[in-house]
Amino acid sequence: MAKKSKKQQQSGGTPATVALTAAGVAYTVHAYEHDPAHPSYGEEAAEAMGVSPDRVFKTLVADVDGSLVVAVVPVAGSLDLKALATAVGGKRAAMADPAAAERTTGYVRGGISPLGQRKKLPTVLDASALRHATICVSAGRRGLEVELAPDDLARLTEAVSAPVARA
Repeated sequence: MAKKSKKQQQSGGTPATVALTAAGVAYTVHAYEHDPAHPSYGEEAAEAMGVSPDRVFKTLVADVDGSLVVAVVPVAGSLDLKALATAVGGKRAAMADPAAAERTTGYVRGGISPLGQRKKLPTVLDASALRHATICVSAGRRGLEVELAPDDLARLTEAVSAPVARA
């Protein structure tokens, strides 16, 4: 997880929620008890919040032609690596080394947020997100989600929108 300032530690905020607050974006935080034995972080979040899995999005870090890229896709599906590479003008994509993803974003696996990352990475938001008034993404730690408008997420992360998820 990213280092927190004293103010963040006192308020209980994460770099993601601090970034949202600083940007003046409307959002709702959803906390739930994370079960380390659950096989899927995203599906666990959807179940715990009682939200349809097509509205809960996971943040994945991939390596596209030697550069890290963030993909935000529904937890109900999987990432189409070829489509991701195409969306960012690349040729080949593979899932990033988990340690590199954690080091670069400042978050731990299962808690990587597209917001408030240590190093801002190019981001692709699956086009399906735009069909919803709000979506949920990690707020920066396991057991904590943030619900916001997909347009706000795209604006804050400077994301391009493209169909990068498979059912």
